[in-house]
Amino acid sequence: MTTTRHEPILRVVPRPGDINANGHIFGGWVLSQMDIAAGIVAAREAQGPVATVAIQAMEFIAPILLHDIISVFAKIERVGRTSIAIRIEVVAERDRGAEEVKVTEGLFTFVALDENHRPRPVRG
Repeated sequence: MTTTRHEPILRVVPRPGDINANGHIFGGWVLSQMDIAAGIVAAREAQGPVATVAIQAMEFIAPILLHDIISVFAKIERVGRTSIAIRIEVVAERDRGAEEVKVTEGLFTFVALDENHRPRPVRG
């Protein structure tokens, strides 16, 4: 996945309350932003409600710092009968755009839901 060919699903600026004792952003905060972005893409593809069922192969590559601007990119990797796998990549923009750093990536799997919150076919 390249970040230069796609528009980000989310662009977020971490706040001071999102920082841990090391001066980096909490991993849970990053995970939440990734899940939100993946959910947007999955819901569009499913044309309705979805639920996160798995987060696989998540890897933290570099820390996110307080003044970074975070861009979350998403790409559909696989569509099954009731599930959708979304590849997420997070890039931090530093020093007022002078530097871009890939900070994490992961694979999020969602299931499409019907009106009773049960799995339903993604299409059809």
